[in-house]
This record gives sequence, structure tokens and C-alpha cells, in this order.
Amino acid sequence: MSDLQLTARQALACLDLTSLNDGQDVKGGEADIEALCAKADGPHGRTAAVCVWPRLAGFARSLLPPHIRVAAVANFPDGSSDIKRAVRDTAEIATAGAQEVDVVMPYRDLASAAELLAAVRRECAGLTLKVILETGEIQDETLILQAASIALDNGADFLKTSSGKRPVAATPAAARLLLSAIAADPQAKNRVGFKPAGGIRTVADAALYIQLTTEIIGAAAITPARFRIGASGLLNDIEAVLSGAQRPAAGSTY
Repeated sequence: MSDLQLTARQALACLDLTSLNDGQDVKGGEADIEALCAKADGPHGRTAAVCVWPRLAGFARSLLPPHIRVAAVANFPDGSSDIKRAVRDTAEIATAGAQEVDVVMPYRDLASAAELLAAVRRECAGLTLKVILETGEIQDETLILQAASIALDNGADFLKTSSGKRPVAATPAAARLLLSAIAADPQAKNRVGFKPAGGIRTVADAALYIQLTTEIIGAAAITPARFRIGASGLLNDIEAVLSGAQRPAAGSTY
């Protein structure tokens, strides 16, 4: 097996296969989720999880085998400071039987972030909590590190770069900052995971984040327990690599 195929297998095992189309938060989407769940347990292996809107979490759980987890988003995608809304979303996710909550922290108002995240953490006790920092919107390195510290101090199990709904999503620079924050925290360095999300379309893209994670928090972290990739299109390239199919030239999209 080639190095590229080995990376593809790592990426597949750590993939959060995602369907968060606009409008699905209020109605419809069942056909999309049914197709998503079928892809999650595919011919080359299973993904770590599927990630959906809260109202579709129970439906996704009903379609999947127990070894594929269900994640759903809270306070998404805007990251408001409305604690009641974030807790309501989280309660819906937990009641649906999902195992993971991906919550957008109030990145425009970091003063309110600790209280909101603490409330969400209490509401989803026992579930995996991924905190979305929306690093492409914050941009300032000092503020990104401040946001990471707030998330870690309030129960984050993963630091996640972005919602995928903003112009700038995952970047290597943001990844380094979040991974460094995890590595520098004695309580987090051997426990908390990292999730780049948005704009990751090829196995080569995924390889970069696998390499950074290995470099900063260690090769042992490249498991679904501590490393995830949030992407809806990456599976196409993973399957092409693993099947030996013809793939687009570097830099192209499909």
C-alpha cells in the first residue's frame, strides 16, 4: 500500500462526514441524511461520525450501526451569545441519542463565551464536545489563543477550527495555534483532540493536518478519539485513492 493510500485510510477513519445544508435546520433533508449515512459505511471502511443538524440527529442515529457516531451542531453557524438557544440545541442533540456536540462559541463576544460553553458542557455531560472557534473570523493570533484557552477551561474535548460556513475555514496557521494551545495545557495535552473543518477536499489536504497534529501533539493522537476532519467532499478523493481511480490534477475541484 502506498503512503498516499495509508494517509487516505487514516483520513477515512477520522472523517466526520457532514451534511449541514441551508434550510435543513427547519425542514426536509431526510433523503440527504439517508444518502450520507449510506456513504459513512462504505466499501473502503467506515467514517468516525456523521455530522448533521439537531433535528436530524435522531434520524441519522436510526440509520447507522453503533460503531459510527452521530454529531450535531449547536449555536450554529453564527455563534451567538444566546445561552438559552445553545443549551436548547444541545438538549435536542442529547435527547436524539447523538454522541457528539459541535458547538460554535460566541467568537465575536469572547466575554460571554465561558458562560455559554460551561452551560453547554453541563447539558451534554458524558458526550463529546467539540468547540468551533471560527478562527477565520477571529484572525488575530492573540484572540485565537484566548478563545482556545476559554474552550479548554470549559470542558472542550476537541478544538475545531471552523464551521465551514465562512469564507475562511481551516488553515495551517490556525491549526498550529490550536494544536499549540492543546500541547501547552497540562490538562489537555494528552486528552483533547483537534478538528480542522472546511475546505479540505483532497487526501493531500488531509495529510497536511495529519502531519501538523503528529508534529505538535504526537502520532498517538491520529485516532478518531483525538483527531477528526470535518469535510463533506473529502470522501470522494479518499475513495478515488483507495480504489486506484483516476483523480483530478492537483489544484482542481470536483
